[in-house]
Amino acid sequence: MGRMDILELKHIYYQVEDKKILSDISLKVRRGSRLTITGHSGSGKSTILKLIADLISPSSGEIFFKNQNINDLDPVEYRRHVSYCFQQPSLFGETVKDNLHFPYELRKQAPSEDEITELLWKVDLDKSYLDKKITTLSGGEKQRVALIRNLIFKPEVLLLDEVTTGLDEQSKSIVHQLISDYHKAGTTILEVTHDPAEIDLASQIIEIKKGSRVK
Repeated sequence: MGRMDILELKHIYYQVEDKKILSDISLKVRRGSRLTITGHSGSGKSTILKLIADLISPSSGEIFFKNQNINDLDPVEYRRHVSYCFQQPSLFGETVKDNLHFPYELRKQAPSEDEITELLWKVDLDKSYLDKKITTLSGGEKQRVALIRNLIFKPEVLLLDEVTTGLDEQSKSIVHQLISDYHKAGTTILEVTHDPAEIDLASQIIEIKKGSRVK
């Protein structure tokens, strides 16, 4: 793993019972790059992100973050640096405020209302949204709240699993801009997407077919 690489996957296999999902995936991710994983539905793309996020463990093979095997890292600390955003936004509690205060509470810090308000503004939501119940939000609003929750403390690596799927054009455009801003500020982006606009922004594209990397 070179000094310029932030992540490396070495000969990753993943199977559930007898079903092989990933086969011999090796991959290096350069610090500050924007890597897009493409391939047909069911090819194993999302599984790669979940493995990198340490939500599941490979059947064999190793994953390194900044030259350290992620098995040797504290999972909570690791997830502060490598943040995963689901395709279906998972909000909790009752209000938007519950979600945006949570990253501060995890770190035993007082929430910064100025930071939160600025992030809401970046995704075209105003301060009044803090008191809105999450059950009243549209799909696009939920995804924007979920995304900025992941970005309150800027991660080194942001994993995006088809986060713009099903969003209206306005929400999609807002999310694209936010992701681009964080990428320009130095965050490494790994994304699974079918969106041509997102694929065009990639600095590296890899294709997965039936669980294997297309050479």
